[in-house]
Amino acid sequence: MFASNKNRVICATLAAAMLASSAPVLASTATGSLVVTATVLASCTVVGSTIAFGNYTSSQVDQTGNVAVLCTNGTSYTIGLDAGAGTGATTSVRKLSGSLGGNLNYALYRDSGRTNNWGSTIGTDTQAGTGNGLVQNLTVYGRIASGQTPLAGVYTDTVTVTLTY
Repeated sequence: MFASNKNRVICATLAAAMLASSAPVLASTATGSLVVTATVLASCTVVGSTIAFGNYTSSQVDQTGNVAVLCTNGTSYTIGLDAGAGTGATTSVRKLSGSLGGNLNYALYRDSGRTNNWGSTIGTDTQAGTGNGLVQNLTVYGRIASGQTPLAGVYTDTVTVTLTY
């Protein structure tokens, strides 16, 4: 009798499992959305190089330097150069200061013909551009005019590059 009850339980369990597996399963779905956002802030960096004029012998000396600009893609910017640190300098007549005294006048330009002064007044004598997410190299054209009679020595100046965006 024990075997018979055991068989009945097994049969009933198998029958229930077969009925459950053969019955269609009804499923439902629901959808929603996930909002994803990001903010890209405009940013720029700027680095200036050295303009090495070399030896000056009262003849005109032309030389170039570089301003490297890195701005976020689509960011508009302007680059200005101040008058430098030389006493009495302006953005149109900059002054290298001599190690033994004296000055040596020079100028910085935005074009290879050296006709467009590079100053610091936005919209007048600065260089404008638009960032593309890559480094953009801008050439600075320098000139020491002929006919100057400075004292012997090493002459230096530091010009501040201002990037406005």
